[in-house]
Amino acid sequence: MSADYVTFGLAPAMRAGGVLINGDYQVHRDFMDFIIDGHPLLHQLSDLDAVSPLASDVPPAIFTAQVRSLLLEADAPLPAGRYVIYGCPECESLECGAVTAVIERVGEDFVWRDFAWQTDETADLDLNGYHGIGPYRFRGQEYRTALEQLLAAGDEEPPPRRRVLLIGARVDVLAKLAAALRTINIGADITSDAADVPPEELRAYGAVAFGRAVDEHTRATTRAAFERAGAEVAYVDGLAPIVPLLVAQLEAALDRSPPERRRLAGLVAVEGEAGVEVTSTCRVQLIAYRLDRLYRTHTHEVFHDVLEPGTHRIPLDARATKGQSFIVARTTGAVLVTRMIH
Repeated sequence: MSADYVTFGLAPAMRAGGVLINGDYQVHRDFMDFIIDGHPLLHQLSDLDAVSPLASDVPPAIFTAQVRSLLLEADAPLPAGRYVIYGCPECESLECGAVTAVIERVGEDFVWRDFAWQTDETADLDLNGYHGIGPYRFRGQEYRTALEQLLAAGDEEPPPRRRVLLIGARVDVLAKLAAALRTINIGADITSDAADVPPEELRAYGAVAFGRAVDEHTRATTRAAFERAGAEVAYVDGLAPIVPLLVAQLEAALDRSPPERRRLAGLVAVEGEAGVEVTSTCRVQLIAYRLDRLYRTHTHEVFHDVLEPGTHRIPLDARATKGQSFIVARTTGAVLVTRMIH
């Protein structure tokens, strides 16, 4: 095997859920991504909406079986020694398509090679092979240690906190927001005061969202309650009573991936122009949400295209961003939100 050695690691990642512009829902998924030579492997697949088999919401027995499989302690699930590296985030069907690779042991080392897009039992490398990816040769000890740590964590590792606490005055908006969050696989509870919530319950939350009408006293007592419980959470100030916008804000707050490995690194919107920073080639969608004088919501897709790594200045439709407006940037696995500054 002529492949040079590369490093192998794992890091938290997510497939951001959301309420899409057409009203459909996209499910939230937390998973462990494969880090090759310090970079997420998924980022090399610029337009792929997928998750690794190491997803946090699969049953423990299945999660363990997936880890054992990657360690070659079980037979390959596909012919010719092929394993699923990334699959559909909505289901487990191979018909939706999956990135697969041959995994083999060479002496003490592990090798991933012959990456391909696969929709049935047999991979066609000539037609659907990822010829620019791999082969990767990992030192056996490093590879085994990274994967076995997932097994060793077991019950000691707390599950991702995919629950949010909603605090606000507009019960109708909170109810719609909670329903949308639950639909995309994020738990949500509504309260007017967190001071009397038991500490063990507070530690189950990953984020707290405050409505615009919540006063400073309530905000302060809520923060104090979480501090007493020893719970570190992200605090979100709701930008506007627009459910898809609030869902996007909470998705951004729940992102556990290391900041230096995020594909979508920055978003600003000033005077009809958006500044978007991406760290790898990816498709980016920009959606503008606007409240008119009667507080009616207007939604417009203002950009949808592939961007190369770097910072990009994108002109925005003036009609879509006038007045009180907000921009949501979405790409594979990441979402950011900002207010339009005029």
